[in-house]
Amino acid sequence: MKAMIFAAGLGTRLRPLTNDRPKALVEISGKTMLERVIGRLAQAGFDDITINIHHFGQKIIDYLDQHHNFGLNIHISDECDLLLDTGGGILKARQFLDGNEPFLVHNADILTDIDLLSIYQSHVTSGAMATVLVKERKTSRYFVFDDNYRLQGWINKSTGETRPPHFIHAKGMHELAFGGIHVISPSIFQELERYSQGQPKFSITPFYVDQCHNHLIKGYVQHTPYTWLDVGKPETLKQAQEIVQQKMSSL
Repeated sequence: MKAMIFAAGLGTRLRPLTNDRPKALVEISGKTMLERVIGRLAQAGFDDITINIHHFGQKIIDYLDQHHNFGLNIHISDECDLLLDTGGGILKARQFLDGNEPFLVHNADILTDIDLLSIYQSHVTSGAMATVLVKERKTSRYFVFDDNYRLQGWINKSTGETRPPHFIHAKGMHELAFGGIHVISPSIFQELERYSQGQPKFSITPFYVDQCHNHLIKGYVQHTPYTWLDVGKPETLKQAQEIVQQKMSSL
């Protein structure tokens, strides 16, 4: 099975740790974020992994070489010349991800013990173009879903901005925060090409919300408890270290 790890970010919120390394190589209790995500993917059966690189990208290549790619088939999608954001990053990696099976996308800075295979299988059975991990969590920006967890729109609570622009937030809809993991069907590539209009850099989020009435974009909610943390700031890095020490076997 195929997966992609977003490891190209600048990691500005984790400075000075990221002044000499990519965020994906910052360690949580002695093990890099990248190794933790690779290990979780491998455990779930993903053996063909694409990793995008930008900030200190060569250090990721060297790190993977030192670890013999952790015994997996790993591809590098090189964004060192231009950081392409999430949508552009997926589109650039098309040569590695296209085919006849969905692929899972996982941010390198997400620490979680959620069942990745269950998300993947849910996507396969739904027939959706994309399935996004979401949960009830306090943030400023939310995906908005109907009762069937079909994406209807997006709202920024801080600014009042909505997408699509005509989106009406009907009573009873579910506001859920994106969890940095999604499963995508290869049929998306043709739509991403059209959406990008030749621009290499763009985000996947506005694509999802602008296209959700033309294509099925589903939310995946796991109702049983699980660990999830965005390890993007010094305070959450410290929290991650505490969590790993408590749950060493599952993370």
